[in-house]
Amino acid sequence: MKAFIGIDIGSLATKIVLINEGKLVDHRTERSTYNFKKVGHNLFDDILVKNNLKRSEVYVMSTGYGRNTIDIADDRITEITAHAKGAQYFFPDAHSVIDIGGQDSKAILISKKTGNVVDFQMNDKCAAGTGRFLEVMAHALEVPINEFGDLALGSRKPASISSTCTVFAESEVISLFARGASKEDIAAGIHKSISRRVAGMAKRIGVAPKLIFCGGVAKNNAVKKYLVAELGFEIVSPEYPQLTGAIGAALIAQENNN
Repeated sequence: MKAFIGIDIGSLATKIVLINEGKLVDHRTERSTYNFKKVGHNLFDDILVKNNLKRSEVYVMSTGYGRNTIDIADDRITEITAHAKGAQYFFPDAHSVIDIGGQDSKAILISKKTGNVVDFQMNDKCAAGTGRFLEVMAHALEVPINEFGDLALGSRKPASISSTCTVFAESEVISLFARGASKEDIAAGIHKSISRRVAGMAKRIGVAPKLIFCGGVAKNNAVKKYLVAELGFEIVSPEYPQLTGAIGAALIAQENNN
């Protein structure tokens, strides 16, 4: 076996990585759309062609929300295990992980002795506390999602968002805007709300430094700022926060085949 591929099929984005001898060689990310299988296959074919590899020369491990939709996978693994392993690729001394994806958020506790997952909490029943929540709120304020975090950082007095339900929070946001609250203050309130919810979940399992913040939402500096305020200690993010699940899947595939 020459190389190992990890595919993390999330609700909003599909990520694929190529690992060779424990090192990240190549990666791709695309919007998942409604057709997980097609997007996953297209990324897989592309990464093989670009790296001059044949199907027989790679071992494929899938993870994520749509991991069972990919029939090219040789094996599958849960997101919890994959994200813990991926976080340790970037930070070998990782003790805890917070992953905020499109459809769910996760808090993971890692044993300092074994490097294995010892506890976790997951929110996958409600959009509040997820990337989807931020997308809905950004749309309500007519702000591009990639500018939403920077907008929130410009606030001097974050608005209070009391609703934990995405539908009710959207109505609350529209009401605040109608009463004259600035977009910056509303955006900051939204970011504080999601950070409070995720931090509360993380505290229940006793997360502590070194805590790794990953997932697509880790690119949002406002969420990171308010998470630090809620937790009371610094957190770090890897160079490619969206890829931790895919990297973890590929590394576990390598371990299983050695």
